[in-house]
Amino acid sequence: MNRVVITGMGVVTPVGLNIPDFWQALTAGECGIAPIQGFDVSGMKVKVAAELKGFDPTAFGMDKNTARKLDPFVQYAAAASREAMAQSGLKANENISGQRLGVYIGSGIGGMQTFVNEARKCIERGPEKVSPHFIPMMIANMASGQVAITYGAEGPCLPVVTACATSTHAIGEAFHAIKAGYADAIIAGGSEAAICPLAVGGFTNCMALSTETDPLLACLPFDKRRSGFVMGEGAGIVVLEEREHALARGAAILGEVVGYGNTCDAYHVTAPNPEAAASARAIGLALAEADYQGGERVYINAHGTSTALNDVSETVAIKHAFGEDAARRAMVSSTKSMTGHMLGAAGAVECIAAALALQHGVIPPTIGLTEPDPACDLDYVPLHARDAQCDLALSISLGFGGHNGCVALRRG
Repeated sequence: MNRVVITGMGVVTPVGLNIPDFWQALTAGECGIAPIQGFDVSGMKVKVAAELKGFDPTAFGMDKNTARKLDPFVQYAAAASREAMAQSGLKANENISGQRLGVYIGSGIGGMQTFVNEARKCIERGPEKVSPHFIPMMIANMASGQVAITYGAEGPCLPVVTACATSTHAIGEAFHAIKAGYADAIIAGGSEAAICPLAVGGFTNCMALSTETDPLLACLPFDKRRSGFVMGEGAGIVVLEEREHALARGAAILGEVVGYGNTCDAYHVTAPNPEAAASARAIGLALAEADYQGGERVYINAHGTSTALNDVSETVAIKHAFGEDAARRAMVSSTKSMTGHMLGAAGAVECIAAALALQHGVIPPTIGLTEPDPACDLDYVPLHARDAQCDLALSISLGFGGHNGCVALRRG
């Protein structure tokens, strides 16, 4: 079986539109949550979100005419892929066969803003006024499709849609595809652009979002005051590559993917199973494939949504997977306390945070955690980043529908 390394990373997030700014913000404990600017929220219960600040598609190589035909979720994926591919140095049919280069970029929701805009046209002005670009702008596979077109990636192309676990599964499935020999490299991750009245209203009415108006108090993972998650947006992309292929062309290795777990609670459409057996098994599968040894120092980038049910069940899952003593020795944090919940992009962005933590020997914090929930009793690295060199890092994602994913990383 092949070994799989990371040779490129790219992000657009509420705390930074590139890897250096993103990492600086995470380690500084900066909060990307703020009052919603994209639309009028005066009649809505939810007032805050983690929106991108200052994103301009033309700054990422897209001309205005091209950008106009792409939903924001595709724009974000294109922008993050540009950074990741530039760092990797891969070029189809120069240092990799286009037929051996794949794309696994998913989205939990897809072109929600395009859907809303075109539905409004249809209702108000009739079906003949719907844009001819509506379908290719909206469908959730188009981030993968557009990135494949841009980079001449003719290999496996598999958009994943598993709600909040989307991009963790995209990275995990890409890892297994390369490990098994189906591709030499895959551009993998996720993108989301769903902060609009329809989506905010839907999440609000299913009692998922925080209605706290103070941005610094809205997202409090593992804190007893938590009251729901905060929507975020953006994209996270990694370039995964077969290790010998990367070494042969002199690529810089940023980390190694060493394990992956994928299970389902098969329990409820939105609530996690409180017994956490399936989510613990996803973590356990990743640990087993990573050849985890009990004495290793571990960092876990938790799903950590700041919802009452998730944070407790995830704590239970970690204890089941590691055992009580080892779980208490692990360092756990939720970077959603800073980025908000980026939905289908969350897992990839958090996988990148975990890779950077291994690379730099710094654990990003869970900001705002001043009143720990007694049921959440692990080391959640509260308030401030911590210098710590770890042997293994995990990124956990738990999605609506009971989808559980976990990716394990080591230093390259």
